This record gives sequence, structure tokens and C-alpha cells, in this order.
Amino acid sequence: MYSNTPEASPRSSLKRKLLNLAYETGLIRAGRGLWAKSLTVVNYHRIDDPYRKDFDSFKPNVSATPQDFDRQLDYLAKWFNVVSLKDIVEWLDGRKDLPPYAALITFDDGYLDNYTSAFPLLRKHNFPALIFLTTGHIATDAPFYWDMAAYCFAHTQSDHLTFPDGRVESWSNSEQRDQVAKHWIELMKTLPQAEKQIYVDNLPVLLGVSIPTGFFQRLMMNWDQVREMQKEGIEFGAHTVHHPILTRISLKQAREEVIGSKSTIEDELGEPVLGFGYPNGQASDLNESIERVVADSGIRAAFTLLSGPASQDEVKQNPYTIRRMFISHKHSLADYAMLLSPVNRYWSG
Repeated sequence: MYSNTPEASPRSSLKRKLLNLAYETGLIRAGRGLWAKSLTVVNYHRIDDPYRKDFDSFKPNVSATPQDFDRQLDYLAKWFNVVSLKDIVEWLDGRKDLPPYAALITFDDGYLDNYTSAFPLLRKHNFPALIFLTTGHIATDAPFYWDMAAYCFAHTQSDHLTFPDGRVESWSNSEQRDQVAKHWIELMKTLPQAEKQIYVDNLPVLLGVSIPTGFFQRLMMNWDQVREMQKEGIEFGAHTVHHPILTRISLKQAREEVIGSKSTIEDELGEPVLGFGYPNGQASDLNESIERVVADSGIRAAFTLLSGPASQDEVKQNPYTIRRMFISHKHSLADYAMLLSPVNRYWSG
């Protein structure tokens, strides 16, 4: 899941100036003391440069460049107390207190740059983190459909595509092409899983693209890298096997996705999996039945992509719908500070 960035407008320009002013003056943290007993969970996907010339996977899934990620970790070090998932579970069990301004760093999917780019910076700051693994893609050449689509659009000679709903979208430059790709990927999210897979499988043919064998294996971590990170204090949670939106498949399939991902990670790492990240993570992507499946699997805490932060009382009331903030490479440090502020719960746009 990724955030849509609104187009520039006089209103958004004014809001930008006010946001920068609030950040520079510290006003962005006004009333912060009222939220000392809170849990702020940040969500990353990839740490890379989406504007480098050879980048041909899905740009919106890049959360930050390594330089920006380092600055964001500096911000967390200054204003928050970074905790691990184990700390949170022990707090839920009543065995310890959370520190004031507790924050948890999470990543989704298991991209290789989590190991090559994020991991060294996490070690530099001595921070724990929690990475949710989509186990069917770890150490494989099986692409996420959004990365496969991005590759096909980046390498096609076509200038248009007929969408499943019958509309035709065309492009005349790379910026327009990326926007069409984003539209296509967004449409895929709305389809039932089986129907979506048909269109995904057919996309390379429609765009006349041949994907090199092994290309997508270079996008994902392998289990040796995961184990190396585990030894250095990085935790791993389940993110399903194949990344379906769980409300778009049967409850039986959802159970298989949750338990299958959890079991594979436990077999590989030899430790119980305590956390789960809902694919896409919006309100329509989970429900009480899905939450019960996750809880019954032995998971202790599950995370949405509903914007936060959350009060400690809110987390304790339902640890299977913990809020977290999606971070985009389009976010400035002022944006980042706003996302981590309690004001974010009421800030629109």
C-alpha cells in the first residue's frame, strides 16, 4: 500500500508553508506532553533512490532514500524512545511499562534494500526494527504484481493500454507512463484475487515485454540475510505468503495465508512470530473475522496502515488493529514530523 500525493494547488502550497513554519518553530510538537503515553509506529517498505536511471520497479513503494532515512532516524532518536515488538508484547502482558513517547519502526514485504540500505543505518543508531515478510517472495523470483507491472511499463514500446474495465489510457512520456502504471495497479487492488491474477498474468503479453529470468530475485532478501539481521536484534513478523488483501479471499484462504507465513518464518528462524502486518492495511482490508484468524494463530499484535499515532489505551483495547504511519519518499522531514504528531489523526490532505 502507498499514499497518494495530492497535486500542487494554492491550498496545498499554503498548507506546505504553514507546515514548514510549524516544523521550524517547533510548533508541530505543541501539546506533545498530552500524548506521552502513546505508541507511534512508522511503516517503511523500501530504502532506495526511485529516481536513479536504472530503477524499474514500483516507485511509490520507496519510503526514503538512505540519506533521508538516516535523517528520520535522527528525528526518532531526538524525540522518541524506540522499542521492539518484544517490548510491546511484554507491556501487553503487564510485565513491563512502555517508555514515554514509545515508537516502533516497521518494514513491509522483505525487500533486499532493507538489508543493504536500512540495516546498516539501524545499526548505526542502535535501533531495533520489525520487518513483516511476505514469505512466498523471500529468496524467490516470484514478483509482487506492482513490481512486475512497473517493470513492464518501464520496458514497453507501447504507448497505451486497455484496462480491465474497458477504458484506454495512453502516455507520451515517462511521467505519464508511470501515472498510468499507478492507475492500473490501483485498479488491481479493487478486484477479487482470482480475477486480479488473470490480468496480472496477461500484462507482459499486452505490453509486449519479456521479463529476464531471475530479475525479481534481486529485489528480495534471502533467508541467510534475514538470519543475519535477526542476530543483530531485528525482529520478523508475518505478512502472509502471497500478499492478498485478506477480505478479498475466503476465510479459509486467509487462515492459510496467515498461518503459512508465520510457520515458514518460525521454521527458518527458530523463534515464535509475535507480529502480523495486514496487506494494504486499510479499514476495508480487515474485519473481526480476519482479526480472529490472526489472534488464533498465536500472533500477539497486528498492524494496520490506518494513520496514527495511537494512545496506549487504544492499543491495549485491541492489539490487533494497531495504527501505523506509511512513509513515502515524497515526504519531507516536516511531513515526517507531522505524520508522527498526534495532530496527524486530525490533519486532512
